[in-house]
Amino acid sequence: MFGALGIVLTIAMVFGGYALAGGKMGVILHALPFEMMIIGGAAVGSYVLSNSGDVLKHTMPAVMRAFKGPVWQGKDHEDLLCLLFQLLRLARSSPVELEEHIENPENSAIFQAYPRILADHEAVSIITDTLRSASLNYDDPYQVEDMLAKRIALIKEEQMHVAHALQSMADALPALGIVAAVLGVIKTMSSIDQPPEILGKMIGSALVGTFLGVFLAYGLVAPLAQRLGAVKKHDMSFYDVIKSVLVAGLHQHATNLCVEVGRQSAPEQVRPSFVSLENALREIKRAS
Repeated sequence: MFGALGIVLTIAMVFGGYALAGGKMGVILHALPFEMMIIGGAAVGSYVLSNSGDVLKHTMPAVMRAFKGPVWQGKDHEDLLCLLFQLLRLARSSPVELEEHIENPENSAIFQAYPRILADHEAVSIITDTLRSASLNYDDPYQVEDMLAKRIALIKEEQMHVAHALQSMADALPALGIVAAVLGVIKTMSSIDQPPEILGKMIGSALVGTFLGVFLAYGLVAPLAQRLGAVKKHDMSFYDVIKSVLVAGLHQHATNLCVEVGRQSAPEQVRPSFVSLENALREIKRAS
């Protein structure tokens, strides 16, 4: 919602201010289709040239995600902490029973209680791989923490590919606008024998290219890349919460304390309250 509002506000203020200042929209509207073909086509072409098929495949879903906002909300973080609480408690009371859950999470009653988390392959993989490693006596908390940090860093790098690609496009757009403007000047110079009224319109059309390149770069594409990066970083904190809880568990802290460590490592805007989480854990204990 706010993303769409930002685009509308940007366009309205730029072109509205231009029109109110006495600018003639006809010049821009006449040149817009051709300049957009040059600048937009070159931008898309260079984007395809410079990025892998995986980045291209995820570009549109990532752009939509930038508008929709983060995937993980406060309730998801509470559910995650409840899931980890149950798994850690089971790991200490019945390691053999835990193995059934981590080897087949899709058929696990514990995982199935949290379908949004179960649908995230990376989250489930981090949890099951770490608990499996601990069951195989790879349980040095510091080594596991380092391993998880590297794994999450790789995931973050992959998740940021589209944002970085969009930022590179934004950086190139002003130069592509200059290319369009130079082509317009070349066209104008080939008609130098025309009257000043016609030459003025042709020069104005040429300058539209420079304007569009700068406007698209700093008014639309760069803010979109920044927004996407912020959304991805916010969602990646979900995996940091998993790491915090599992490492605390390897330090043999009490299960409730492990969950509290995870709760406090969550971003403030999605961090479940202590009372809310305590009530959820109490319900789990009562049900079991």
